[in-house]
Formats: sequence, C-alpha cells, structure tokens
Amino acid sequence: MVEIEVVDKTDNTIRLFIRGVDVSFVNTLRRLILTEIPSMAVDDVVILENSSVLNDEILVHRLGLTPLTTDLDSYNLPEECPCQSEFGCNLCRVALALNVEAVEGTRTVYSGDLVSENPDVKPVSDRICIVKLVQDQKVKLEAYARLGKGKVHAKWQPVSMCAYKFFPQIKIDGKLCDACEDCVKVCPKAVFVKVGDKIEVRNVTDCTLCEDCMDACAKDPSAVELTWDKNAFIFDIESTGALPVERLVRESLNILDKKLKSFLKNLKKVK
Repeated sequence: MVEIEVVDKTDNTIRLFIRGVDVSFVNTLRRLILTEIPSMAVDDVVILENSSVLNDEILVHRLGLTPLTTDLDSYNLPEECPCQSEFGCNLCRVALALNVEAVEGTRTVYSGDLVSENPDVKPVSDRICIVKLVQDQKVKLEAYARLGKGKVHAKWQPVSMCAYKFFPQIKIDGKLCDACEDCVKVCPKAVFVKVGDKIEVRNVTDCTLCEDCMDACAKDPSAVELTWDKNAFIFDIESTGALPVERLVRESLNILDKKLKSFLKNLKKVK
C-alpha cells in the first residue's frame, strides 16, 4: 500500500514522505516533473531596437530563462494545437512586449516591465533583472511565449529543484555510547543532541546519510548505526513559480498513468 504524506508546504515548495514504493517509482516521478510537465517560456523574440550593452542573443537568452506563470488549461502545446502554424495562435502562444528607455541617468529593466497580452501568463516576479541601460539607451522588442517541455530545453523546466532521498534510520547503542559528543560536533545538520548523559536523535529527516557520525565515533563497532529504509523516501520539490507545487505532483501522476496505459495498449498489439 502506497502512503503519501505532506509534511511541509509553502507557496513554491513541498516535502512529501512516500512509503511503500521502490526507488524506480520515485525516480520516475522526479524525471517526469523535470522533463514532461509543460510550462510557459519565451521562445521567439523580435528585436525592434536594442542599444544596450547586451547583444541581441544574450538579451533573448535572459528573457527565455525568465520563469512565466503557466495556464495549462487554456493553452495547447504547439505540436498539438489545431492551428498547426509555425507562428502559433491565441491557443498556443502569448505575446509580451517590452519598451523601455533610459531618459535620465541609468535604469534597470526588470521582468515587471514586460507587458503580457494575457494577465495569467506573466513573469513570476517583477524584480528579475533583464538588462541595465545608461542614458539614451533603449530596448524595444516583442516576445512570444509558448508551452514546452524540460526534455527539449531547461527553460521549460517548471522546477528549480526536484530531489529525493531514502528515509534515514538512526540507532544509538546506549551500552556502547559514552556521550562523548563527537557525533554531535561532526553532524552538518545537527541531527544529534546531548541530553544529560546520553545522545539523542532529533530531526532525523534532515539527515543527509553522509555517515560522518559513524566515522567520528571512536567505539569499535560504532555506537551509531545509520541505515535507510529502501521503501520509504523524502521527496522535495521547489517550483519556479510557473505552476503550483500541488499541480506538479498531480500532473506527474497523470502523465505516468497515460504512459502506462499506452504501454499496455501497445503490449496487447504485440501479442
């Protein structure tokens, strides 16, 4: 029986405890989130004027890596859109305009200066620096964003971090341990704490499984035993802001379900 528990959640991060599965399952979820969930990113740019110090190509690259909020329900992937046009349509493309000039002194162009034709598709933050202009320099362009997948380019990855680790299991042999505190001092995550005349484990989920605590123990065998549950995992996701973290988890499971159904269907054809 698979068990999933949400232990920590913010606007852009989530930590899950997943039990009852093996490493192939959680790694599949990780890869699907990184490569298969579509998100919006600038893909085409028409430079009308650029007198800044940045070359056109660098400016376009910075725009492409600016995360955009994504509306998966209103837009199609270009290859799946009925228009089948290389220029796109209002069902698969969003236009953003940038027209900034440094009239007096220097001016920093931020992502908030981009004006989108759809308020639901815009930079996730208004304070992402694009370029700095000195007096009389100007940038005027039209950018076109579309859905894409991380397996094509990193700019379409909806997460800035997606990782998992085995659930740590730490035991301290009270008969061997003399509370010397060597494991307390060496642990980078402060998992151990001295209480009275003994060592106790706190915040076991912060353990990185580095095994420094075992190496630091002078006892032979070590008074600290560190192992991990091969069927329990700590799964951490951090969204770029393109999609809510809950949507990322749901979409990855939906994609996995579709791929498995497609595999079974093709398998029946082979038989």
